[in-house]
Amino acid sequence: MVTITDLNKMKTRGEKFTALTAYDYSFAKIIESAGIEIILIGDSLGNVCQGHQTTIPVSIGDMVYHTASVSRGVKETFVIADMPFLSYGTTQNALKNSSKLMQNGAKMVKLEGGHWLSETVYQMSERGIPVCGHLGLTPQSVHKLGGYAIQGADSKAADKIFSDAMTLEQAGAQLLVVECIPSSLSKLITKKLQIPVIGIGAGPCTDAQILVLYDILGISGQIPRFARNFLLDNNSIISALKNYASAVRNSTFPTSEHFVE
Repeated sequence: MVTITDLNKMKTRGEKFTALTAYDYSFAKIIESAGIEIILIGDSLGNVCQGHQTTIPVSIGDMVYHTASVSRGVKETFVIADMPFLSYGTTQNALKNSSKLMQNGAKMVKLEGGHWLSETVYQMSERGIPVCGHLGLTPQSVHKLGGYAIQGADSKAADKIFSDAMTLEQAGAQLLVVECIPSSLSKLITKKLQIPVIGIGAGPCTDAQILVLYDILGISGQIPRFARNFLLDNNSIISALKNYASAVRNSTFPTSEHFVE
């Protein structure tokens, strides 16, 4: 069984690991058989499963249902569940809602936000709830951000993301996702943090990569710049997933076409 201890050891050894989203039992089984270390039950299910334009309509009930479904499909894979929009606006709500996800199979929960979350992350960690942070492009804040765009492109914004990353680690976060930030910034964060850093659209220098399952299978509609359709060159889903994992571990994905410096 993959544990946070295993992921920390991989970071220390300089071994890259892999993560994918999943939303149901059947795909969870396939992902585990491909040797992917982490499954994230992402609130991206709002886009790819429910047909919404953003992740904002996704409820804690939706996340509990899909977390339970995915968890029944795996035995070894490390399972992380997203905390959906406004389910962690207060520490009390964060504790209540994260407990629902943990009781339905999550080994860790993921929250979007920086310094303002530090006390909540600390209180969750103190109570035995493992936390993964998420910085950069945070989809639940898409309307505030003004759309889906690179974050941290200027020095002030980059400094803020770096400071938030350090704060989350100090508060007790054990993993960090950085999304759509310059490769140079993700490299710095990965080097400075003791905890593993997972990138998406953030360049090749993070400890791991994560993509949306439906993107790498080419069935999500418009594939983001930072993703790649791995099914194009493979004759089965399992082969596509194994090739994705191999490309991450061999540092042949992502390439310069998938990120900004």
